[in-house]
Amino acid sequence: MNNSQTLIKGAHIVLPDRVVHGDLLIVGRKIERIIPKKERRVLEENIRIIDAGGMYLLPGMIDLHSDAIEKEIEPRPKTHFPIRSSLYELEKKLAASGITTIYHSISMGGETGLGVRNNKTVVEIIKNINRSSRERFMIRHRVHLRYEVTNLPGLAIVRDLLKQRMIHLLSFMDHTPGQGQYTVPGSYEEYMMKARGFTEEEARSMVEKLKSWQKQVDVQVLKETANFARQQRISVASHDDDTPAKIDKILDFGVTISEFPINLNTALYARSRGIHVAVGAPNVVRGSSHANNLRAIDAIRAGAADIICSDYYPPAMLAAVFKLVEEGIRLPEAVCLVSLNPARAVGLEQQYGSIEVGKQADLVFVELYQGYPFIRKTMVGGRLIYQAEYQGEDIGGELVC
Repeated sequence: MNNSQTLIKGAHIVLPDRVVHGDLLIVGRKIERIIPKKERRVLEENIRIIDAGGMYLLPGMIDLHSDAIEKEIEPRPKTHFPIRSSLYELEKKLAASGITTIYHSISMGGETGLGVRNNKTVVEIIKNINRSSRERFMIRHRVHLRYEVTNLPGLAIVRDLLKQRMIHLLSFMDHTPGQGQYTVPGSYEEYMMKARGFTEEEARSMVEKLKSWQKQVDVQVLKETANFARQQRISVASHDDDTPAKIDKILDFGVTISEFPINLNTALYARSRGIHVAVGAPNVVRGSSHANNLRAIDAIRAGAADIICSDYYPPAMLAAVFKLVEEGIRLPEAVCLVSLNPARAVGLEQQYGSIEVGKQADLVFVELYQGYPFIRKTMVGGRLIYQAEYQGEDIGGELVC
């Protein structure tokens, strides 16, 4: 048993409901004690000291939806790097971004899954993530499989991966034009031409295929698959919900997370029915959706979203937290959107997601430079896995809590 002791001194410790200035004691991998400044005591011998120097101490962030691994494997179209080395390189970037638990969102698109999203490559990525998480890791790796319901041959693969317990979050997607993200006529064709290099004729042909496949989707089999996932205590999510009626439909599947609802009315209805709602950190930072859908900040202010994920850009997670603080949201509340709330959504809240006695010491040291947050240190299970020793004239800044 690891009973080593580490004391983090002089931090602004962000708890779920308040910020405490003081020290934090770690014993082994877990948080042993939170010590307000006025309660400081004489230190025991043989204890490791880390001086936070007035930095913010945040819980490690939990990212439920990040397709960054796809970009790491295929940084340019048709240019692939080895999966194993891509995972190693990506986790260094994630640690430097303050993300200590990552749900790699792997999209299984079937025939529409060009690049890394075809069925065969998806299985290889998932196997590598599971293998690497057992053998060698800096942060905690999980698999979020995004299944495109029109990928008819892929459903048997999904069920097999569930049986092998290689999936930790399952979401159902339907990108068929005419609903969801592609309600506007011609928007899907435009996306395929711009993002995938399709000709106009090829894009139209793909739309016709999708509509044909959608008619063949067996809803009952999808429900059975969702139920099988829930039996394994795997949370089930939906994607791009666009109407309250769609929320009622996914409730019948046992879905508990709605990712990126298209409009505020749908997001509000999902929350009223007890569903977690996830929005993207890039949307928060940029102030708008890249697809001209719901603004994340509007959803958060309205109480219609309780989770922020990185979507396609992991560095936006921490930046989104402090962007929300600028918008008048309390720091503890903003931090919960990237830590405790996602932990609750996937059943991890007993061990992860907040700075509380008895929980794993997944911690992030944050310093402000001209109002922008920088990660100085990242800890996972009490181990220091990332540290940046650089200098800046104005490092520090005013407290925002």
